[in-house]
Amino acid sequence: MRIGIFSGPAGKLFNVEEAIADARAAHEAGFPSYWLPQMPMGVDALTSLSHIGAAVPEIELGTAVIPTYPRHPMVMAQQALSVTSVIGDRLALGIGLSHKPVIEKQYGYDFDKPVRHLREYLEVLNPQLRDEPVRFEGETLTARNPALGLGAPVPQVLVAALGPQMLRLTGRLADGTITWMTGNKTLAELTVPEICGAASEAGRPKPRVLAGLPVLCTDDMDAGMERAAKVWQMYGTLPSYRAMLDREGLAGPEEIAIVGNESEIADRLQAAIDAGADDIIVAEFGGNPDERIRTREALASLL
Repeated sequence: MRIGIFSGPAGKLFNVEEAIADARAAHEAGFPSYWLPQMPMGVDALTSLSHIGAAVPEIELGTAVIPTYPRHPMVMAQQALSVTSVIGDRLALGIGLSHKPVIEKQYGYDFDKPVRHLREYLEVLNPQLRDEPVRFEGETLTARNPALGLGAPVPQVLVAALGPQMLRLTGRLADGTITWMTGNKTLAELTVPEICGAASEAGRPKPRVLAGLPVLCTDDMDAGMERAAKVWQMYGTLPSYRAMLDREGLAGPEEIAIVGNESEIADRLQAAIDAGADDIIVAEFGGNPDERIRTREALASLL
């Protein structure tokens, strides 16, 4: 079972040195990948991963995910290739639209026509990552640039795609998807068929499907569920995640969280793999040091 550590979404804001130490611990425990989100606060994910990769060998490093609107795709490509020139071919570049309240209220960008925005974004990003020139004039983006000339390894491009249109677009133009707040029924009936079908029609390889899941190892189910409801409450208010929860018939994010003992965690993670996920990236949310250690050890035992 491929399990990566997804640091940050439970509210922990690392500085770079702390992120290096956490990634090193994950690597030493045998986890094959380590992921950082791009949050409105805290460190920049790509800059941090360049330092992590220089300090920690071999482990795959990924962003989950960087919002597209605040970074022009030429800038995103330049930064991503600068990272791979340091760490080699270990980078998975996870990108996503983010959410209308974030993009419009925090950044001041227009969130109109998000699917078109993403299509145009990938039509600029992909050739730039391949060290090709680009001349593009779309409805939402303009790009004119020579090849970047870095000669660096090309990262995988993964898109935070949840709905059918986004999944089909991702299958045609990207290497895979990273889900969040998405259950097994949705993975099996929507996510995997849509993205794989679109990739097949476009003559592309099978896309990589990564399922992001919150996990807490505990014997106190009531306290664990109460903590899950508190930590993940915000995600139940965002329309794209709310739609995923509704597809599963779940009242809130705490019901998608995996809370239980070692055996229960193993069973539920295996169920996500059986539903079509290639990797699981785990957001640990232990409320005290003992829970955090137990959760990490329970996950490591499944590798």
